[in-house]
Amino acid sequence: MRWPIFKRVDRLVAMAVLTTVAITWITIVSLDAFRIFIGELNDVGQGQYTLAKAAVYVLLTVPRRFYEMFGYAALIGSLLGLGGLAASGELTALRAAGLSKLRICASVALGLGILTLAVAVLGETVGPYGERKAQTLQLAAKSKEVALAKGGALWARDGETVIGTRHGRTHGSKGEIDLDGVRVFEFDKDGRLLSLSLADHAVHTQGDWTLRNVRRTQFGADNATSTQAPAMRWQSSLDPRLLASSIIQPQYMTLRDLGQNIASLDRNRQDASSFRDAYWARVFFPLNVLILVFCAVPFSFGALRSGGLSKRLFIGIVLALGFYFLQRAIVSLGAVYALHPAAANLIAPLLLVVAAVAYFRRHA
Repeated sequence: MRWPIFKRVDRLVAMAVLTTVAITWITIVSLDAFRIFIGELNDVGQGQYTLAKAAVYVLLTVPRRFYEMFGYAALIGSLLGLGGLAASGELTALRAAGLSKLRICASVALGLGILTLAVAVLGETVGPYGERKAQTLQLAAKSKEVALAKGGALWARDGETVIGTRHGRTHGSKGEIDLDGVRVFEFDKDGRLLSLSLADHAVHTQGDWTLRNVRRTQFGADNATSTQAPAMRWQSSLDPRLLASSIIQPQYMTLRDLGQNIASLDRNRQDASSFRDAYWARVFFPLNVLILVFCAVPFSFGALRSGGLSKRLFIGIVLALGFYFLQRAIVSLGAVYALHPAAANLIAPLLLVVAAVAYFRRHA
């Protein structure tokens, strides 16, 4: 007989929480998009990059920003939503009716569960698609020498030379660039192909390009000669900073693209740690959001009764940032000690669950 009451409780708590989550979410994303737009104004006038294209670029990245900011909005919005219930006395009435903090937190998680799944789908579809379109638009407007193709392939022109690569990545503190599956076409001024170089990788470090595992074919008037070399210096004036800006970062890729990059790098015995970390962070994203909200809200019940808006905002920001830095630190330590990224990403949520269980037992 009590199940209908519980369903009404779920509806009450979920509507209060989802309303404040939506407001917080839109506010955070709007502020972040406006910040990026202000930064893009510095590049207006470069090539054919106009104010309108800067605005379109920012709009195309908005779905990805909604995905990235959802965790913070879910936590802060949940605290604000429960704070509103506490201010109106409804939270006190629910506690007086016999509902435990665990039960109220379960209602919060239930309300956020469906929304979290929708956000996960957004992060695998519209978000990465919009990011690719945004980078393609920006790159085409700023430079005619570099272009992005479907699937993240990169094409660039350096004088009479055309370069194609399957994908690239940046690494290191100085922004070193690695290109995989490189093809270098050299033409003369009449458009005749002079040579074709196929390399597994191209690396830019300390101002120089180096091709690795190269097969170079030179075309004469009536013949062709091929040579192979484990490494070859590549004379090119390609701006690595421009290439770096055109490379889609692992955290913006879909799970499918990340899996393909990991498999490709593993086959070639290359470091795939950045892609693997991004892969497992994406896999555990919905779980991290729900656990963070479910476990963090109970610790604020006392503060919610006595504190105002500023205190709830402070609690939400501290908890969100604390969890983020804790997880990043554990993932980094896991990389140092060869811990699988899946296990490293689970440690922080498990620690939070243990703390929450201990809290529930003491303050049920």
